Amino acid sequence: MASLPSLSYISATDLIRLRPSSKLAIVDVRDEGLRSDLGHIAGPWNFERDNFSEKLPALMGKLEGQEAVVLHCGKSQHSGPACANKLVEHLATLLSKKEIEAAPQVYILEKGFTGWASAGYPVCTCGEAFCEGC
Repeated sequence: MASLPSLSYISATDLIRLRPSSKLAIVDVRDEGLRSDLGHIAGPWNFERDNFSEKLPALMGKLEGQEAVVLHCGKSQHSGPACANKLVEHLATLLSKKEIEAAPQVYILEKGFTGWASAGYPVCTCGEAFCEGC
């Protein structure tokens, strides 16, 4: 029996350590305007919070084969956690219906993009919805 998906927080430092050695997806749920104005973590997928629920099937397609997914918004206080909870609920439903065999570990980035950028980690300004990493 597949284990239920879990949700926890991850620090920017732990994300940097985990990133090169695992199958990890980063999902930015901020709207496109903020991503364009402030930049984003290199290599994320953008699934805006306003239509996150409707985009879950597309996100699930991209998550195939991923071991973990990290969601964030500006500060990971509202939108990031809300979208992460929606994803965990969706994964649990798919597992219960046996539509997927395993679920990735779901994380919320502590302090969000603001914390990432203020810690001096790399920020990309390409503006692409599915950044390949700047």
